[in-house]
Amino acid sequence: MSVETQKDPSVEVVAVLETVDRAVAELRRGSAVVIISDDAAVLARPAETVGAGPLPFFNRQDLDEITVAVTGRRAAILGLADPAAPAVILRQVDGFSGTSIRTLIDPKVDPPDAIPPAGVTGKMVDETSAAFMAVRMTKIARLLPAVVIATITAEDPIAWASTNGRTVVSATAVLAYDRLQADALVPVSEARVPLGGCEDTKIIAFRPRDGGVEHLAIVIGKPDTTKPVLTRLHSECFTGDLLGSLKCDCGDQLRGAITAIADGGGGLLFYLAQEGRGIGLVNKLRAYELQEKGFDTVDANEQLGFDDDERIYLPAVQMLRRLGVDQVKLLTNNPAKVGALARHGVAVTARVPHVFPSNQHNWSYLDTKAKRSGHLF
Repeated sequence: MSVETQKDPSVEVVAVLETVDRAVAELRRGSAVVIISDDAAVLARPAETVGAGPLPFFNRQDLDEITVAVTGRRAAILGLADPAAPAVILRQVDGFSGTSIRTLIDPKVDPPDAIPPAGVTGKMVDETSAAFMAVRMTKIARLLPAVVIATITAEDPIAWASTNGRTVVSATAVLAYDRLQADALVPVSEARVPLGGCEDTKIIAFRPRDGGVEHLAIVIGKPDTTKPVLTRLHSECFTGDLLGSLKCDCGDQLRGAITAIADGGGGLLFYLAQEGRGIGLVNKLRAYELQEKGFDTVDANEQLGFDDDERIYLPAVQMLRRLGVDQVKLLTNNPAKVGALARHGVAVTARVPHVFPSNQHNWSYLDTKAKRSGHLF
């Protein structure tokens, strides 16, 4: 199986990706960035990086009141909005302190005294708003999806950002980021790597042109691309795949997929960099803490402000195209994966069940996936 050559992404595409990447790096170190949309320009900082003291970056001139933007999921937990709301702006009558912000956005700290919290109101905003884009940026950064924001009232927000040393990112760039990063994936290395379940295996590493996160295509045996290729989309799981955690079935699914594909005459296993169903390792561990307090896997994600499943499958679609594959037999228990590939033009000719025995630590997790997330077992 060879990789098809395609035109390089345009300079403009790479520039968009680099702009978002720079802003993400700023957010991850607790700094503030400027996000500009059609409705407003805001200064935004990840809420989880706020301490108990004053808010640095927000003492500049030409800034409106300090508010907090969260997902509809988190706002619903607080009794302030419908969970379907794209994002919700929270205001507090007496203004926010670092402590009050953490109470609203982090379910691991002491909860508010009342639901909804006294003196706090929520206003829903749509997917075109700067507040929504700011929340989206924290998801890309794998932080809690909540931001401290203040509207910039200066006549020229870009000049204001330059004067105050702030990185600027546009709403257009944020919205396009996932698609452009997938489109920009190119193979950067490949090597033969004999595996326990199949010695005839090749791993191809794909990386977007902005130098972003890598995804892997594991070519098992010699797939016949003129026919539907047996394929598994596997999202990375540090705890299950590497450490053998008993809280999930990911390790069993990974190793079982290698064996099943080899026994089936060859195929593809995509190892996708979207830990914890797309919320990242740190947030997955936060969800585990909540599960220890009695929340199931879906409720734990929603307590943190995430959807049940934040994964996207555009990288897998792009890698399939690069490998010349347009029809697959999908090794999965998750109908959402079938639908995702179909929406992007990959024909799924069959769903092949992929089931493994549960244990005392993961049976509840698997039961929740079946009853609440639609998985088929």
